[in-house]
Amino acid sequence: MSRPDRRDLGLLALRVGTGAVLAAHGTQKLAGWFGGGGIAGTTAAMEAMGFHPPKHSAVAAGLGEAGGGALLALGLATPAAGAAAAGAMAGAVAVHAPAGFFAQGGGYEYSAFLGFTAAAIGLAGPGRYSLDHATRHVFDRPWTVALAFVGSAVAAAAVVGRRARGRRAVIDPDTT
Repeated sequence: MSRPDRRDLGLLALRVGTGAVLAAHGTQKLAGWFGGGGIAGTTAAMEAMGFHPPKHSAVAAGLGEAGGGALLALGLATPAAGAAAAGAMAGAVAVHAPAGFFAQGGGYEYSAFLGFTAAAIGLAGPGRYSLDHATRHVFDRPWTVALAFVGSAVAAAAVVGRRARGRRAVIDPDTT
């Protein structure tokens, strides 16, 4: 076996760390693990935040975080995993943006960091110590990068845009 490459080790550490945080956060939404609200609590929270339909939004956010995070940690379907997690974090950024940047004031700093990190891993690739590498990149083809990120961007824009329009209609019903 060849000597370990520091870049591959770095990608492994970044993938596993970021993926584990995202997966834990997503399982709070989906299963109520780690003190989360599960689907019922997340659905109520999504409705309160203006996401409609709230249950679909709860499931999508949970799957984007838990599924995307687990796949990132494994280094499997890395472009799709990074795009899914980044898309889920775009929704979180939209929720926290009115509070400013820093997380200590309720801002979007943490969500943005996770989203950018997931996106960067999806773009950079998983490295040698990954299931994508072990499967000869069957789920990590060059065209999947573009497809995954365009799809995630379109979906995130639609969800965040729908939420914004709904919130504007509540604030000023005469604008609809």
